[in-house]
Amino acid sequence: MSESESSPRIGQIVRIVQGREVGQFAVIIEVVNERFVLLADGEKRKFDTPKKKNIQHVELFDYISPEVRNSLLETGRVTNGKLRFALSKFVNENLIDLKKGD
Repeated sequence: MSESESSPRIGQIVRIVQGREVGQFAVIIEVVNERFVLLADGEKRKFDTPKKKNIQHVELFDYISPEVRNSLLETGRVTNGKLRFALSKFVNENLIDLKKGD
């Protein structure tokens, strides 16, 4: 899935493709505007200090974490543990499937 196929959504998993954190996964916790999003992973990038990133510098996956999305929509916050859980669940389930397809 390329960046132009869809717009970023809250709770969506992304892979960083440019910058200091290349190859790392993160969760979109806020869409700032049509060009920028705020990312957090629960470990290096906590919810309280998210990374502002240009959407052209991330690869959007067609997966939205329901736990993170619901928590952000209901309370406006999400725990760092929930972010880590969502990322590990995505990596364990979906990346194994992607590697099988290669």
